[in-house]
Amino acid sequence: MAIHLKKGDKVSWKSHGGTAHGTVVKKQTTETKIKGHNVAASKDDPQFIVETEAGKQAAHKPEALKRD
Repeated sequence: MAIHLKKGDKVSWKSHGGTAHGTVVKKQTTETKIKGHNVAASKDDPQFIVETEAGKQAAHKPEALKRD
């Protein structure tokens, strides 16, 4: 079951070499690009834009995120 997230929530996720931490920036419900990669988000399959502690952004499906 996916957790409910909102802007400002602190989250973590598995990343290359360990666990990454960041903050939810927004819920993405339309297609977009981040760092040149397509983010295939939709209303039925949303993703969350998160910002790492280093200031980089990434998109993740809700099931990949864990609230801190």
